[in-house]
Amino acid sequence: MSRPFRFGVNLLTPAPAAEWRAKCRRAEELGYDVILVPDHLGMIAPFPALVAAAEATERPRLGTLVLNAGFWNPALLAREVATTDALTAGRLELGLGTGYVQAEHETAGLPFGTPRERVDHLRHMVEELERLLGSPEYEPRPAQRRVPLLIGGDGERTLRLSAEHADVVGFTGARMVPGSTTGKLEPVSAEEVDRRVARYRELAAGRAEPAELNMLLQLVAVTDTPEVALEPLLERQPQLTLEQALDLPIVLAGPLEDVVARVRALRARFGFSYLTVLEPFMEAFAPVMERLREEEAA
Repeated sequence: MSRPFRFGVNLLTPAPAAEWRAKCRRAEELGYDVILVPDHLGMIAPFPALVAAAEATERPRLGTLVLNAGFWNPALLAREVATTDALTAGRLELGLGTGYVQAEHETAGLPFGTPRERVDHLRHMVEELERLLGSPEYEPRPAQRRVPLLIGGDGERTLRLSAEHADVVGFTGARMVPGSTTGKLEPVSAEEVDRRVARYRELAAGRAEPAELNMLLQLVAVTDTPEVALEPLLERQPQLTLEQALDLPIVLAGPLEDVVARVRALRARFGFSYLTVLEPFMEAFAPVMERLREEEAA
């Protein structure tokens, strides 16, 4: 039986207090299950933003998608997680990843490390957080017995870590452009996503309960002219045809019924029951959520 859908929105743009709270209330009004924030320099600081989101809303869960493990050490992050979870009344979901933007590390005066070193640090973070937050003596105490953990990334060693520890596995549907220091990404095909999900399932075969699978969508356009909506993507990715772009798991573009069918297919084919959209597409995705929920309630 398929997992029920969950939908999140990743809020990217810093804003004054009143505007930030209004954005969060709007996300709740539209029906989003999770309000998320990233962890990039030049964007909003994650934990104060989530506390403010909790004050403005009642229902949505609150999460990070994802914290850059290279910006943190376990003791300091455990304090932030426990305090934020307590101040949000147990609504926190913690997302962690290795970090992939070398230029941000250089700006912050932090080592970037090799891919192996970054995954090693992520593993250390995950294991230490579990030890610290799971200790009955730890203070400050989180509101939840266990803060749900999302691990983002689909490299071999990250998938292995997710199979061991993650409640949610975050797939990006993209990969780093070789040589980029600014985090430039290029999309990967549906067939490549198939392979990465299959590898995760293989690694996690012994789990008592499977993890929830998340996909971060990069473009949503409910439109009768998807070719127009995809023009900017095709300009950035000239190797793609229009048909190939429409088939990308990170793209939803077309009339409402087609987009709804695509979301159902993402769950049926890959197991992605938890979908996240970026802030610019928050309004566009709302009728898709509404239609899917009507179908599931029928």
